Order: sequence, then structure tokens, then C-alpha cells
Amino acid sequence: MLLPILLLGGSYWWLLASKSDVTAQNSKKLLSNNPITLEGKSETKALDSKKFLANSLIIQKDKSDLKAQSNKQKLANNPINRESTQKNQPVSLSFSKPTSVAPGTNIKIDGSTSMAIINQNLQKGFESKFQGTSVVTTAYGSGHGIKALIDNKVDIAAVSRTLTPEEEAQGLVAIPMGSDAIAVMVGKDNLFIKEGLTSNQVADIFQGKVNNWSEVGGSDGSILVMNRPPVSGTHQTFKKVALGGNNFGTTPNITTLPRDETTGLIRALSLNGIAYATFPQVQNQSMARVIPIDGLTPQASNYPYKRNLFYVYKNPPSPAVKAFLGYATSPQGKKVALVDK
Repeated sequence: MLLPILLLGGSYWWLLASKSDVTAQNSKKLLSNNPITLEGKSETKALDSKKFLANSLIIQKDKSDLKAQSNKQKLANNPINRESTQKNQPVSLSFSKPTSVAPGTNIKIDGSTSMAIINQNLQKGFESKFQGTSVVTTAYGSGHGIKALIDNKVDIAAVSRTLTPEEEAQGLVAIPMGSDAIAVMVGKDNLFIKEGLTSNQVADIFQGKVNNWSEVGGSDGSILVMNRPPVSGTHQTFKKVALGGNNFGTTPNITTLPRDETTGLIRALSLNGIAYATFPQVQNQSMARVIPIDGLTPQASNYPYKRNLFYVYKNPPSPAVKAFLGYATSPQGKKVALVDK
């Protein structure tokens, strides 16, 4: 009798335990389906997502920072941006006259033939005052000098025209050095024109509208026009002041020289030629004769073909450039250069 009771009791407790397990499982299922519990899980999942997103953003930011640094480096290495940096440097339009210049200082100048005499005079004056320095000058034209300056082949460009916006954008700065005049000249033995010309006649001759001396008050004879190459600053200025910005003519009687040099131009004048050059270069030439324009000689204050001369440097200037420009623009330097004469 006792054994059945024990077996019955054990079965009862086993059933109770099984029921408890089922109840527990059901409770878990109910909890999992309970909106409150689901909300908790959602919040946990949302937190995990936010954490993942934050980590992703940090990684993306790090990548962006690295990319930005790389881009900055590329921009810094880009020649155009280096030029912009140069342009943004403070621009100096005046320089102090140096009291001393280190021996071994070398300066290279190239540019307008109109400034050849000025360059040579300043070269002698600078080297004499500051022993152990060297100034090398050449004169292949304003355009050539500017290109050489941009390419870092020279320290200073000597030019007889204003800078273009594109040249200024590359960090070039022009320092006024004075003014001169462009003279119109004929060969010394030219018998076709004995008097001067009007400014309108000059424009017509160099544009090819007039090709006989008889059309401008001279005797009958063809006009040989000698033109300077476009690289010449004198060419550009004469085009502006004498032709009103119009192009030179292309008629058969007009010849453009391949190089910007005045000596060859004078030799080519012959008996019937006409040309133009900076006045200081031709005023004492025995092979050429300067003719008045509108009754005015190049020395007259109201002569129509006046123009300014400049030294151009690339910003920021080197110590050597500062020293030379400080000397060149000082009263002593201007006297040596004969800029104002």
C-alpha cells in the first residue's frame, strides 16, 4: 500500500515540475511578445545601431580628414596654387636703398631693348658701389623678359609696357622706372621725306593704307616699312599709341624683323625705309634721322608717343632683387640710369 502511494506522489511532483517548466517557457514567450519587452529590445538594438553608426562616422571622418590633407598637399604642390600664394604675399612698390650687399650676389635682367642703356648704366653703378656683386643684362624684348621671369630664368624683367591681368595673376609686380618716347625714323639718306609727318599719316603708313611717299607730302617713291616683332614691348606700345590699338598692316611693303633689335632695324632702313625705336637709342645715331610728329620732337612734353618703363619682379622678391631695385629707384640710381633725362 505504501509503494503505490510513493509512486503516485512522485508522479505528482514530476507533473508539477513539468508544468512549471512549461509555465516558465510560456512566460518567456509572453515576455518576448510583450510590447514593453519588445520596446526594450528595440531600444537595445537602436543603441547598438547608433554605436555602429557613430563608429562608422568616426571612420568616415578620419578618411575625410586624410583625404582633405591629401588634397591640400596636392593643391600646395600645384604650380597654379603656388602662383596664387605668391600673389597673396604683400606687394612692395618701393624698396629702401641698401647700405651694403653681400659679395657673391648675382642678378640677371632681361627684357626691352628700350631699357638696354638703363640696364647697362645701373649694372655699372651697382657693381661699382657694391664690390663682389654681378649684374648680367640682356635685351631680347619685353615679352621674352617676362617669360624668362615667370620661368625663374632671370630675377628682373625690364619692360616698356604695362603688365597684363594674366601676368599680374602669376605674381608679377611692376615698378615704374620713368618714361621715354618712341621716335619715328628714316634713313639718313632718305630724300623722299624732308619734313615731319602727322600722327594720322604715321598710322596710315604702318597699317599699310599708304605705301608711297608722295601720299604724305614727299616725292614719288615706295615706302619700305620696318616693323619690330610682337614680342617687343616697343611694338606693343607703338601699336597702342600710334595705331590706336589697331593691327599693323600686312601689305608687301611691310617687313617684320625676326628679332627685337634696333641696330639691325637701322641698317635695314636704306633709302626709302621708315621704322620706330625708343628715342635714347636713336637720338645720336649717324645712320638714322628722327622726324617730328605733329610738329613735335620726342623731347617735347606733349609728344604723342610717350610711354612708361618698368622693372618687373616676381612676388615675393629675393634679397638680391630688393637690393637692386632699392638702388635703381634711389635718387643716385636714377641719376646713374639717366631715366629722367
